[in-house]
Amino acid sequence: MGKQDTLQGALDLLILKILSRRAPLHGYAIMAAIVEVSGDILRVEEGSLYPALHRLEESGALKARWVTREDGRRSRVYDLTAAGRKHLTAEEQRWTTTSAAIHTVLRMA
Repeated sequence: MGKQDTLQGALDLLILKILSRRAPLHGYAIMAAIVEVSGDILRVEEGSLYPALHRLEESGALKARWVTREDGRRSRVYDLTAAGRKHLTAEEQRWTTTSAAIHTVLRMA
């Protein structure tokens, strides 16, 4: 299992968490925030991020809208919905349980 596989399993959680603290953000800003907050350890490729954003939007966890930036260009920005906050809580609990179990296995003598 490569580094990308590990990140893929946590991508929804990372997106939801970033947006819970910094929304609204466009896709590139979400990618940059993940890199920044992780201390340049985690990187998300566009080919993984945008399908995840669309999937989360379709599920009702995110809402998206178009905005015009100061430079006149349009960007699609994402916000967390109430359903997205519930999904974030569930994903955080799932991740905590899973990572604790992995940690237990890694500490076996």
